[in-house]
This record gives sequence, structure tokens and C-alpha cells, in this order.
Amino acid sequence: MLELRNITKTFGSVVANNDVSIKVEKGTIHAIVGENGAGKSTIMRIAYGFYNADSGEIFVDGKPVSIKTPHDAIALGIGMVHQHFMLVENMTVAENIILGAETGSAVDLDLDKAISDLKALSDKLQLKIKPAAYIEDISVGQQQRVELMKALYRKAELLILDEPTAVLAPQEVEDLFAILRRMKEQGKTIIIITHKLDEVLAISDEVTVMRDGKSVGNVKTSETNAKDLARMIVGRDVLLRVEKTDAKPADVVLEIKNLVLNSKHGAVVDDISFSVRSGEIVGIAGIEGNGQTELIEAIAGLAKAKSGRIEFEGRNVTNKSPRQLKELGVAHIPEDRHKRGLLLNSDLAENSILGVHYRPPVAVAGFMSSSAIGKRVNEIIKDYDVRPPNAELSAKSLSGGNQQKLIIGREFELDPKLLLVSQPTRGVDIGAIEFIHRKLIELRDRGGAVLLVSAELEEVTALADRLLVIREGKIVGEVDPKVATAEEIGVLMTCS
Repeated sequence: MLELRNITKTFGSVVANNDVSIKVEKGTIHAIVGENGAGKSTIMRIAYGFYNADSGEIFVDGKPVSIKTPHDAIALGIGMVHQHFMLVENMTVAENIILGAETGSAVDLDLDKAISDLKALSDKLQLKIKPAAYIEDISVGQQQRVELMKALYRKAELLILDEPTAVLAPQEVEDLFAILRRMKEQGKTIIIITHKLDEVLAISDEVTVMRDGKSVGNVKTSETNAKDLARMIVGRDVLLRVEKTDAKPADVVLEIKNLVLNSKHGAVVDDISFSVRSGEIVGIAGIEGNGQTELIEAIAGLAKAKSGRIEFEGRNVTNKSPRQLKELGVAHIPEDRHKRGLLLNSDLAENSILGVHYRPPVAVAGFMSSSAIGKRVNEIIKDYDVRPPNAELSAKSLSGGNQQKLIIGREFELDPKLLLVSQPTRGVDIGAIEFIHRKLIELRDRGGAVLLVSAELEEVTALADRLLVIREGKIVGEVDPKVATAEEIGVLMTCS
């Protein structure tokens, strides 16, 4: 269906793809895996016309083709669903899907026919989407289905999915995989870019492994396993489980008392109470959109509480500013690294000092010290393996996983008393996941208190010493992650 032959792509001095060749068979699900910055997304964006290769050839159905723009790719039956969805939130599902591929004339848009076509397509694949719903009112999982429908509405025969499960709850992942299997049965070809080896083994037929911009192997999924794939990806053996001793919790650092947070639709956090002690990791599990984002943002000073109290080391810090909280010893790794974590157009050096830009040694007598800034950013780049290791690059030029490592390095350098961390390994490769998990355990063992939110049930149960389950803005249960099963936690997450 698709062959990329000897593709090379550079961005300035950075070689993103180095003589890469990949073959994708028709009617299969083909996974592309590798570390952050290995060149996975770049090679697929070349196939989609988002980037143009410096050299190499592209073949579709065995014929050489020129793909200079996404329009060229769509005309050849290639669609792509990006990691960060490209939807207009205040438009309906139907309007988003037909945007740029409208039926009828410019004067008379035939929306009824488009909606009829969408319903037929949705029924065929059991997508269960509502054309009249607004994007801002539907779940992340449903938004992803809209992105799939956008590609299928344009007659895509080959679908490229970039980190398709990064924002999905476990149940939504199963739903997505069922959809992809139905698409495969109907003759579609699917490429998945992912970091999650269990999902690779569950859904794919073949796997291409990339490392340092090169393709280092192609294997049939039935002939490999997670350990072998991890070794190919990282170039060494990787620990696929979290190793930790029992927690030794001490004094209460964070106490939440009857907290209520409102949105335009009512209470999004509804009378929540819990505590976090020094020397422990408290996890919060729940399907995204059930109040965990707003809860963390309120504790970090980014959202206002309607009522209740947030106490830090016994003092009332409700509705304090992020700077005031940071001065007390609170660090925050946000869920949305683009919106909350980085200045994308600023370089790595500037991003490394966010939140401490006014403090010595970064600032002395009102003036910033370039040597202190350079020392700080270079330590973060080295200690947290940020690639490429160039402090002058803009944050937007890094892969998602390397952006995450930069944020994590910046916040850990504060040596916080309390760390608020949301989705710490979203879009992060397996080697970096192992590293981040180890850092969280080290912080706990030094006496730090950690409040962890993760959509990855396996991650939050492996790291947490106590696990709270949130549903519809309420804590609906506390379980021991060492003995609770995924099914038991899933029932708490989903059943009223």
C-alpha cells in the first residue's frame, strides 16, 4: 500500500530521518515505535505531505508518487489523525468533518446530505457519533472518532494515527481497537505511531522500530515480545515494571477539605476531601473529564475554588497564586504541556527558568545571569536526556516526549515538598518512562509528597501507594493499588 524508500529529512543541523525505508502491506495494521525524537512522526508527516523530504521516494500501490501537501496525500487516499486533534471546538461534529470538503456549491451548502452520509459511515463502523453535537461538549474519545471520520469521509484507504491512545481511558482504548479491527476487515490499511508496547502487541500485524532517525528493524508482531521490542527501541534491556520499597509516610503536607470547583455547567469538583503525606505517592484514577484536571489546577493556583479549603503544611493556601505556591515548595507538571508547561516559541534556556526567573542565582539585583541560566538549562538537558541537546532550540522544535522531559527536569530541579503531576509520561518513550518513574520514586523516598493523576491505569497503580478513584467530580473510592484489579478500579471509574 505504501513504501517509503531512502527518505532523509533534516531541520537545520538536526537529522530527523536518515535514509529511512519502510514498507506497509495493504489491509494490515502496521506499528511504528521508537524513542522520542527517533523520527517516527516526521517520517509519517512526510508520507502525509506535511513535510517534504530532502531526498528519497514514495510509492503508493507500487507506483511512484509526489506528495508535496496534505491535499496531495488525501487525493491518493491517505489520511492522518494527529496527536493533538485539529478540531474547531465551537462547531458541530458534522461541520468539523466536512470542513474543507463541503458538499454542494459555495452558495448552497448541502449539509443534510453530508449528515446523511456521515450517519451511514458511522453506522458501518459502529462509531456512535452524533453529527449535531458540538466538539466542546463531547469526550476526548469521541473527538478522536470525529478525526477518524474526517479522514474516512475524504475516502482514505490508508490511515496514519499518531499516538492514538495517548488521551484515552482504558475502556476507550478497547473501543478504538475494535473500530480499527473493523476498518481492517473492510480492507483499510492503518499505521499507528505509538510508545505503548502492550498496545503494539495487541493490535498490530507488523512493527517497524526506529532509533536516532533510522529504521533499525522490522518484525512480525506474532514473532516478537515486549522485552525484545524494548531492547530494539532503546538499545539496551529496559525494566518494564516499577520497582519500589513500601512507602514511609510521615506528616500531612496537603489537605483538601470539602473542595468545590464550578464550571459553566455546574460543579466540576464536588465536595472532595483527602490528604497527601510526605513520603508517599497518592494516585487519582478516573476517565478524563471527571474533574481531575480542574482539581490539580486549583491546588496549583491556576483555578479558583468556589468553597472548601486547600491546606499546605497546615496553612490555608486556597486560591493562592502559582508563584506564592511555588515559593512554599509546590511544583507542578501540567497535563497540557503546550498550554500550561512551555513557551513554545522561546528557547530551551528560557523555558528552563520559568517560575524561577526572578530568583537568585538566575536573577541578581534585578538582572538575569546568562551564565546561571546556561548552567541550569545544560544540567537539565544532561540529567534528563533532552534531545537534541541544544539550549538555543525553540521548545516547539522538540518532540512531545522531549518537551515533557524538559518540563519534568525544570520542576524536579526545585526539589519540591509537594509535586503535582498530571499525565507524567503522556507521549513519552519506554526508556524515558522508566527514567521518569524512577525520579518520582526517588522524590517520594526523599520525603516529598506526590499527587499523581494519570489516564494510564497500569502506571497509576504501579506508582501509587494509595489510589483514589474520581467520577463526576467526586471521590468514589480508595483502593490499595497492590491488590485491586484493573476491573475493580474500572467499575468504580465508570459505574454510578
